[in-house]
Amino acid sequence: MRAATSAGSVSQDPADLTAARADRSGWPSPAPPAVVVRAAGVDDVRAVLRLAHEYRVPVVPRGAGTGLAGGAVAGPGELVLSLERMNRIRELSPADMIAVVEPGVRAAELDQAAAAHGLRYAPDPASHDISTLGGNIATNAGGLRCAKYGVTREAVLGLDVVLPGGDLLRTGRRTVKGVTGYDLTALLVGSEGTLGVVVAAALRLQPIPPGQPATVAAYFRDAHAAAAAAGAVLAAGVTPALLELLDARFLAALDAWRGTDLRARGQALLLAQTDGSGAEADADRLAAAIREHATVVEISTDPASADELLAARRLALPAIERLGRPLIEDVAVPRSRLADMVEAIARIGERHDVVVAALAHAADGNLHPIFVVDPAEAVAGTGTGTGQGGAELGGAVLDPGAPQVPEAVWRAADEVFTTALEMGGTLTGEHGVGLLKRRWVAAELGDGSVDLQRRLRAVFDPRGILNRGKVLPDPVSTAAV
Repeated sequence: MRAATSAGSVSQDPADLTAARADRSGWPSPAPPAVVVRAAGVDDVRAVLRLAHEYRVPVVPRGAGTGLAGGAVAGPGELVLSLERMNRIRELSPADMIAVVEPGVRAAELDQAAAAHGLRYAPDPASHDISTLGGNIATNAGGLRCAKYGVTREAVLGLDVVLPGGDLLRTGRRTVKGVTGYDLTALLVGSEGTLGVVVAAALRLQPIPPGQPATVAAYFRDAHAAAAAAGAVLAAGVTPALLELLDARFLAALDAWRGTDLRARGQALLLAQTDGSGAEADADRLAAAIREHATVVEISTDPASADELLAARRLALPAIERLGRPLIEDVAVPRSRLADMVEAIARIGERHDVVVAALAHAADGNLHPIFVVDPAEAVAGTGTGTGQGGAELGGAVLDPGAPQVPEAVWRAADEVFTTALEMGGTLTGEHGVGLLKRRWVAAELGDGSVDLQRRLRAVFDPRGILNRGKVLPDPVSTAAV
């Protein structure tokens, strides 16, 4: 293949192919992809998609590979289109408060560049140091500051997207307002690389709030009490910049890794931060709203103390990963049902005798129940054998050589999803469907919506080459997990 320019590259190095078999979800494909193409510019992407469309070669767009739903996993016969080398901030306009970036720019890089002008990129995924904006756009990533500033979709004004066949589509605009035509920008955000490949994005920036943020760390007897306190914060009319919940297992994992003493203060932590000119007054109101639920409430305007607590939150997932192989889930429920869902997750873990840790973006009702699988106890297969000693998940065949997840964990995960849907929630708040949740999509959307979305996808990608096998279930029902 000679699609890439001299600045791009084509690789069949075994190390590159192996790396592209999995993302951070930890679920590898059964065998490596055929080739990795590292695009250096828009022309590379257009050339690759033109040839792939012509010869019906399946393409897996890939950023940093930090996704948690298997969306960037590539398998046999597939071409991986890596966008990491497209990492320029093309424009940063303080006057218009926008930035135009390529997809390989890291979220933290844009935030730091904007800070030099008194601005910031508000979406703040916990992985902002390592995740790319292209990947954030593909999954409509959330983050810590979503409580007040919204998710990725709220920051995207327009996109440059290469379609299968190589055509370049421009959507949206540079203006804050605009309603001409259908909102293709919103459709593409969160489409997980199934409709087109984002090669540039116009992103909204916001002024850095004045003054020093105030941080509230409240500890509780259990996670249910912490979730109830989060509801009290919202009922009190306080809109914190962030409101994060970590249960006892996360606190213990952080203590063991980082030498902190979080668990000694309580069995759950509710971490809140208020900002702007009224930050201290809002923090006082927030603390008053939760004090009756908490065992300890601490308020601080010290930046070092705040940074330490926020660092602990960002390191929560790596801390759990040190305990065993995690199966990371991502459900959201109406905010009024957060405490109910926290309690349900604990009951489900006990009923199936599995270890489950829970953290949440508490102001959004977005929970991450994480099942910890001890590799020493993991058993091969999940009861849906492929004839190769592997297992099927949402239509994807997992590596038969990799340790598989015990049946009890799948049963518990299935019950978590079902419970979230029964509460009026969703299968995924911010990680996307990818490979790992296709089995449950129709239960949330309904068959009519799934069929319409298949037809819509075919309009963008008539030959079905983009991220094949991701997001939507196959037309024929997949086998139960």
